[in-house]
Amino acid sequence: MVRLAPPLSQRKSLTATPEKDPFMKAIQFLTNSSEAGSAIEVELATPTPEGHDILVKVEAVGLNPVDYKVRPGEGADPKTLGFDAAGVVVSGGDKTSLFKEGDLVYYAGDVTRPGSNAEYQLVDERIVGKRPSSLNAVTSAALPLTALTAWESLFHQLGIDFDARDKNAGKTLLIIGGAGGVGSIAIQLAKLAGLTVIATASREESAAWCRKLGADHIINHHGEMPAQLRELGIDHVNYIANFNKVDGVWEAMGEMIAPQGGIVLITGHEKHLDMAGQFKMKSVSISWEFMFTRSMFTTDDIIEQHRILNRVAELVDDGKILTTANDNLSPINAENILEGHRRLESGTSIGKLTVSGWA
Repeated sequence: MVRLAPPLSQRKSLTATPEKDPFMKAIQFLTNSSEAGSAIEVELATPTPEGHDILVKVEAVGLNPVDYKVRPGEGADPKTLGFDAAGVVVSGGDKTSLFKEGDLVYYAGDVTRPGSNAEYQLVDERIVGKRPSSLNAVTSAALPLTALTAWESLFHQLGIDFDARDKNAGKTLLIIGGAGGVGSIAIQLAKLAGLTVIATASREESAAWCRKLGADHIINHHGEMPAQLRELGIDHVNYIANFNKVDGVWEAMGEMIAPQGGIVLITGHEKHLDMAGQFKMKSVSISWEFMFTRSMFTTDDIIEQHRILNRVAELVDDGKILTTANDNLSPINAENILEGHRRLESGTSIGKLTVSGWA
């Protein structure tokens, strides 16, 4: 372990308590790689919350593609990554009011701040929710980032009304990347909202996962999607939520989307996207969803993520949403975090991968 805190000889005068230790373990990435040695375990001083921050003792973390996308580049400082987390509130800053010591919470964090791959983490309470009482830390940690992304994509960016099942009846949503973390939540939310859901999956196990979560139809995004839709008797869809790559399916989306339909995207693209053509003629609304926008810019409605996570927790406890946790590694250490990154980079993960417990 690399110690970035005072040596033991200087620590004897510090009084540790069961609630908060003066020093904490953390996993830091040194390079943009998932190979052995690119992440190490270090020891840091435990931070103290101020303002709207709460200090959370982290019990489990969920892994997402963003974890490996923001690893430090050559010459950059070491970085503590990790965004999804579930844990226990230890203390709060002077502007906190939503939580108290001992509350069980879950959250997706802030991409601009040190992450959840640490024993303790500071996080703005306005982007934190009380985790589902029916789930443990591991199964809760799988939910926040994907649930927030799916909720904001469907009900904020596409403007679908979650509570208007009658209004949504007969409307169709195509989810590209249905078996991934975000798609897995979006399928369930869309069905609760009354939509007909077509999900894409390229492998039989992925298709089975999507059906388990409630998808009405499955098509393969590696094939001719418009033709596959027509085989289902569907000429156009009202909405498209693309939670996968944009390149290679852009023209197909233009063909499949209905006039005055809506499209939401969450990933970047390498090639130029022609916004004219069918999109213009059909008056299609195209929007981007970035779950970290509210925390990154401290938007006026930042507390909306607190409300969304609480609503999702209620839906989970009511048995209406299943956690998408599908595999767990333990304990939280450099080896398991690196293994998690490698699995995500393979592009074959189904549901969510979590890492839990400190050795």
